[in-house]
Amino acid sequence: MDFSTIVMYLGFVMAGYSVVGNDSIQTLGTFLTSNEKRPWYVLWLFAGSILSFTLLYGWYAYGGDVSYGRLIGSAEKGFSLDNPKYALPDPFTWHYLLPPLILVFITRLGIPVSTSFLILTFFNEKNLYNMVVKSMSGYLVAFFVAVVVYLLITKSLEKKFIENPIKKERYKFWVGLQWLSTGFLWWNWLVQDFANIYVYLPRKLDFNVLLASLAVLLALLGYIFYSRGGEIQKIVKGKTNTIDIRSATIIDTIFGFVMFFFKELNEIPMSTTWVFIGLLAGREITIRYLLDKRFNKNVIRDVALDLSKVFLGLAISIALVFFIKSVSG
Repeated sequence: MDFSTIVMYLGFVMAGYSVVGNDSIQTLGTFLTSNEKRPWYVLWLFAGSILSFTLLYGWYAYGGDVSYGRLIGSAEKGFSLDNPKYALPDPFTWHYLLPPLILVFITRLGIPVSTSFLILTFFNEKNLYNMVVKSMSGYLVAFFVAVVVYLLITKSLEKKFIENPIKKERYKFWVGLQWLSTGFLWWNWLVQDFANIYVYLPRKLDFNVLLASLAVLLALLGYIFYSRGGEIQKIVKGKTNTIDIRSATIIDTIFGFVMFFFKELNEIPMSTTWVFIGLLAGREITIRYLLDKRFNKNVIRDVALDLSKVFLGLAISIALVFFIKSVSG
């Protein structure tokens, strides 16, 4: 095995850890929070089975391309397996290990940096503008959808959830709903973010490589569940009543439909981080305004802080990509 191949496989493992450790918490964060009393391996088996199905189906349906066309691009725009939007480097140099390595470090600081910007831009910076536009649109759409939804349901549902703990006889009903909503959301997220991980592997995967990569992702996902989410999970826990399984179900359902909309919109990769932060921001501002009868300065500050973190993550991602490229030549 030559050095380029070693970098390719090592880059995949590091990207898998970075993406699963950072982005997946946006999707599974409320699921983890509201199921803290359940054994980690039960939650892992649930999420792992959906991951396995999504990966295997994508490989079968797209002729070996598990990114659901996001790495290859659409044929209408002149892209193909021989001329993909994100071409595989030949050879892989050691510099390609830096983006996921830096992402691991930033994630440890609790900054919700976008893996799409940091990793995909390193492979093809020409698509940066389209990714930024789609991601910022995702923030705005999620924000305003959350505002509208929570204007309608805060007093009728969320206020009751806060004031009245869930009754034992209703708990199983909400568990079923939440696991369904989480499964729907998790599937939509995987379709978007597989591109960020598999950008390190050939655009058409051999079946043996597919199974080996699946084993790696399941192991990484198991570690995330075992560690209960890490630093990014604190953003979820800091929001109003996200530990309540009923509230978590509503959040996951809204997030899932917003992600489904952008998944169907086009094949351009996007930052799911921006969608997630936008949804939480719209929800938090609306709930606190309706319950407090005023705009809470602390809430506005926290929302602004979350937004500043994703902007910081965007700036860091872009700066690092072009810095590493300039150094590496």
